[in-house]
Amino acid sequence: MDDDKPLVPSPTPPSPDSGAAWLNHLANLWNTTQSGLHRLLPLDKLAQGLVRGFTVNEDQIAEILAQVRAELPTTEIILIGKPQAGKSSIIRGLTGVSAAIVGQGFRPHTQNIQRYAYPSPDLPLFLFTDTVGLGEANHTTEALLADLEATLQTGGEPARVLVLTLKITDFATDSLHYILSTLRQKYPQIPCLLAVTCLHEVYPSRATEHPAYPPDFPEVQRAWTAIQSSFAPLWDQAVLLDFTLEEDGYEPTFYGLAALRETLASLLPEAEARTIHHLLDGETGKRLGSVYRDVARRYILTFALMAGTLAAIPLPFATMPVLTALQVSLVGLLGQLYGQVLSPSQAGGVVSAIAGGFLAQAVGRELIKFVPGFGTAIAASWAMAYTWSLGEGACVYFGDLMGGKKPDPQKIQNVMKEAFQTAQERFRDPQSKS
Repeated sequence: MDDDKPLVPSPTPPSPDSGAAWLNHLANLWNTTQSGLHRLLPLDKLAQGLVRGFTVNEDQIAEILAQVRAELPTTEIILIGKPQAGKSSIIRGLTGVSAAIVGQGFRPHTQNIQRYAYPSPDLPLFLFTDTVGLGEANHTTEALLADLEATLQTGGEPARVLVLTLKITDFATDSLHYILSTLRQKYPQIPCLLAVTCLHEVYPSRATEHPAYPPDFPEVQRAWTAIQSSFAPLWDQAVLLDFTLEEDGYEPTFYGLAALRETLASLLPEAEARTIHHLLDGETGKRLGSVYRDVARRYILTFALMAGTLAAIPLPFATMPVLTALQVSLVGLLGQLYGQVLSPSQAGGVVSAIAGGFLAQAVGRELIKFVPGFGTAIAASWAMAYTWSLGEGACVYFGDLMGGKKPDPQKIQNVMKEAFQTAQERFRDPQSKS
């Protein structure tokens, strides 16, 4: 007689007349099954082994990055302006990155300067240099000017452009005028763009939306003419902008964005202008993304096969907790691959965020196990396809974060649906085709 305990004991079920006893019986069966499956599938150790076996080739990444850097030179946009003058909004408009991600991406450079590399510090196609605290008591104009001059004196500089951001209602501009005139005198080769922002603040009271661009309201034109005259001849090009938030109610949100791109392109050398004009057409991201995706799919395939094996156990709902843990582990590993360190609860949150309408299908997958034989095969096929699609969706999610973009839930859902259909064909049990 074999002394080993079976994975799932099969005690004699209680009498059907005893409802409470049946509930206790099912609860004990669930707990015993879950415990046994965890013993057979030590997820933590398994995950550690997979991390050691599947890693991105750092040399390959470095080679791609070096080649891309050579082909796409960095453009530095130096933003000079007071707080709330629209500097971060300009970054959002040019890159498409959310306000939260822009805020998190800034890193201190000096006491008075912060920098934001887009899409990443390893591949800075754009380097936004932002002056902070201008006009505040603990940030003197002289100290800010000294930091800017030190930044501009560094060797091997990229193509640069000064962008002076000024609210259309702000005429207290002595400090800005002093900084800009000093820099233009010392660095006349660096062009300057005058960006006048927050136009809606001088719209007539009857105006509830933006007019056709450029705005022809007399209130805007008077202020615009006065500001241009005040800073002449320190600027090379000038542009009117009104970049607002969605809740402000103005459409388009980035009013004047096309003019900003065209004007910036006219101030830069050809290579940098082409980068601005085609603003991150996606080719670089595709090349890097393909490397990460190839490695990620090795993770995903392994976990999909394990999910199918678990789902083949003909006990409805008994394997769901372990399958969920397996899929959370997969998302955690993919996050680590893309440079995102997640706790199990955070990985579970990502699963919930991107899985969407698949939850109801998961319940249906378990119910179909009540159909002997055929139901189990269908459940296993579904579990493999779902795990595969979840992994593909997670790659899109983490890839967007790596590129400094806000993940698009609709895009992720579309990727998952397509991946699920493809995986169903790939993993379908031969018997189910008959």
